[in-house]
Amino acid sequence: MLRVGIVGCGNIFTMHATSCAHLDGAKLVGVCDIKHDRADKQGLKYGVTAYYDYRDLIKKELIDVVHVCVPHYMHPIISRYAIEQGVHVLCEKPMSIEYSDAVENVRLAKEKGIKYGIIFQCRFNDTAKLIKENLMNGKLGKVLSARVVLTWCKPDEYYSLSDWKGTWDKEGGGVVIDQAIHSLDLANWFISDEIESVQASLNNRSHSIMEVDDTGEGYITYKGGATLSFWAMNNYACDDDIEIRLCCEKGKAVMSYDDAKITFFDGTEISVKQGAGDIIYDGGKDYWGFQHIREIKDFYDAVRENREPMISGEEALKIQKLVCAIYKEGKKTFKKVK
Repeated sequence: MLRVGIVGCGNIFTMHATSCAHLDGAKLVGVCDIKHDRADKQGLKYGVTAYYDYRDLIKKELIDVVHVCVPHYMHPIISRYAIEQGVHVLCEKPMSIEYSDAVENVRLAKEKGIKYGIIFQCRFNDTAKLIKENLMNGKLGKVLSARVVLTWCKPDEYYSLSDWKGTWDKEGGGVVIDQAIHSLDLANWFISDEIESVQASLNNRSHSIMEVDDTGEGYITYKGGATLSFWAMNNYACDDDIEIRLCCEKGKAVMSYDDAKITFFDGTEISVKQGAGDIIYDGGKDYWGFQHIREIKDFYDAVRENREPMISGEEALKIQKLVCAIYKEGKKTFKKVK
């Protein structure tokens, strides 16, 4: 029985706690948040001790696995501490703000024999799996070009409710690192090649109370010849469906998180619709998807079986490197309109 602790009792907490409660062989034994009311509420709900310092949770509960669900800037700090204490870490995206912090934690986890996983639950969607399988089995051939479009709604009110979102030092950016990172990860995963160059521009076009990017676009080239173009913005009137398109050697693929269709050049088509999920989460938002439980189960199994999780820290370095490169280039010409 794995003893599990969760650090961070904010919005994403329910996706982790509900998953843990539904998985055999794991038991939630403690929760933690610096905001005492949040920790107390979730501790009472799940019948576990509430802590206000993550170090106390890790030391006093003798946990095997810690879930890190805190603001971005704290991800590498808490992950590193847990790894040093011999605790396996499953961290929400992104791994860190700075790429060097992510690299160091991957190195440390490997040195100490600790499992270190990063949440990118959208890879476990049936839609993403359909496309990945047909790339791996050769039916689609190689990706020639990919395109990502994300148009969501995150008004000033969204940022006013947070004491860390919309800041360079605590969130590390805006629409790219927070909203578009999942779609960029899927496209990068589909292409599965080493990045050669990154062009990007970032701007804040309509938000007055936050300082980071609400709009980003770019063009990425890969050593094998593939290209990835993206446009992401959170100035839309609603959270519209994301769209990822692939032009491949033997066909085309298009997907949102809920639907995917592959049209082969021989005229055949296959498609899939994403189901409601394996469990019903107590809260959460539809655009997060419903597959946290699949990734969390894989991570717990990886700990028991002493293997790498499907999305290890080393695997997640690929999207971390891309996102950091986008910000490095995009900040050169960044403008805040308001």
